[in-house]
Amino acid sequence: MLAEHLLAELARDDGPAGPHSGLPLNRRLYEALRRTLLDGRLGPGERLPSSRELAADLRLSRNTVVAALEQLTAEGYLSSRVGSGTYVADWWPQGTAPRPRRAPSTARLPGLSARGQTLARRHNAQRLEIQPFTPGAADFSAFPVAVWQRLHNKHWRQARPDMLDYTTSGGYGPLRRAVADYLRVSRSVRLEPEQVIITSGTQQSLELCARLLADVGERVWIEDPAYWGAVKALQACGLELQPLPVDEQGWTPPQEGSAGAPRLIYVTPSHQYPTGAVLSLARRRALLALAARLDAWVLEDDYDSEFRFDGAPIASLAGLDDDGRVCYLGTFSKVLYPGIKLGYLVAPRALVEDFRQAHYDLNRPGQLPLQAALAEFIELGHFAAALRRARQTYAQRRQQLLAALQPLLALPGVRIDGAAQGLHLCLRLPAQADDGAMATQLAREGITVRPLSAYCLQRRDLRGLVIGYGYAQPALIAPCAARVVAVVRQALG
Repeated sequence: MLAEHLLAELARDDGPAGPHSGLPLNRRLYEALRRTLLDGRLGPGERLPSSRELAADLRLSRNTVVAALEQLTAEGYLSSRVGSGTYVADWWPQGTAPRPRRAPSTARLPGLSARGQTLARRHNAQRLEIQPFTPGAADFSAFPVAVWQRLHNKHWRQARPDMLDYTTSGGYGPLRRAVADYLRVSRSVRLEPEQVIITSGTQQSLELCARLLADVGERVWIEDPAYWGAVKALQACGLELQPLPVDEQGWTPPQEGSAGAPRLIYVTPSHQYPTGAVLSLARRRALLALAARLDAWVLEDDYDSEFRFDGAPIASLAGLDDDGRVCYLGTFSKVLYPGIKLGYLVAPRALVEDFRQAHYDLNRPGQLPLQAALAEFIELGHFAAALRRARQTYAQRRQQLLAALQPLLALPGVRIDGAAQGLHLCLRLPAQADDGAMATQLAREGITVRPLSAYCLQRRDLRGLVIGYGYAQPALIAPCAARVVAVVRQALG
């Protein structure tokens, strides 16, 4: 009997763990009837009891039953014939018959694409939670929340209808001007505000450049080892990665004819991720000359240039570019907080309109009240103050970490690289060391470091531990570093 089956289905749904226990009664009846139809318990053309009969059998109000039947009729499961009743519609595809549905867990699915398998298999961060030595993590606990909330609320209260829409202009005008002014002074980038495109972060900026400047299957030169987020973004766009090794002077230009001509060249010249190497001036000029000769675009990821502790900041690669072929990528996540999800891209001058339009078509950018709050945050000097505080904080933590790791420098083949800038350093280890096992051992103790070998694309000669100090609270640096020292000593014998 249909009524008995529906009562059993409703009773199952009514339990605390029932999938539809929080829904109105008419919706629960709809779900029970829909499952009954999908499972093939009622075949095409079969007549249902009248709404009055069904309501009496189920001990429900007729309005509840009518509402469920009308919804199923509107969706094509049932058909109503005036003066005759309600029937199961013939909605099954031609040549098939109703059959019980399998649980989703047992269904055979096509699986990931070849590209999807590549993206899921390599370079993903297994542990993203904030822990003392997680590389790339910034300390946002000192962020001036009260000031930010006041500005944010102000712009939400004043938000006009156009501020709640998507934006086709590349971002909020005052924010783009503030970014342009900041980059001219601090990074020596030559640009106009119109070239600034506000994105949701470096990942989106990378994907936008890759989609607009290269076709599927074209080659991109990339550092080896490399930032896994860039690897994934470029692979997701269907590009062929050509790894080029990094040494103490940064990215190494290939020998003549040893690498196929690229469409894109991705670099982190001011603080190579993860080794921390700084691209020398000679190689910067060589890279730009090579890009011009090969007619390639250069993607400069300047992810943590704000934090340099030894000497003046390194000028950007874009500041040396006379041809306008460098796309400059930056982010607010390191100075403010990761969840702000705002970054910026300096697009090629001749392609600004194309970048704006593509950004609109692909990403539907918005968040204008948030961008307005950030623009005022910068204009009122809060960004500069936050940056000064962050520099002081990270400089102290860096010094503590360097002092705590000092005992390891007495071991053969151990050195520290990349500590002059940024939020991480690289503890380099002998080539025979098992850095993956060391990282796993430390992870069991709640300390997250990354094995340098995990960032390598082709080369097999690098071993080390990438250690972040951005989120390392001062009281935890010494004890956590002591565990790193102990694990490394034990592993190296």
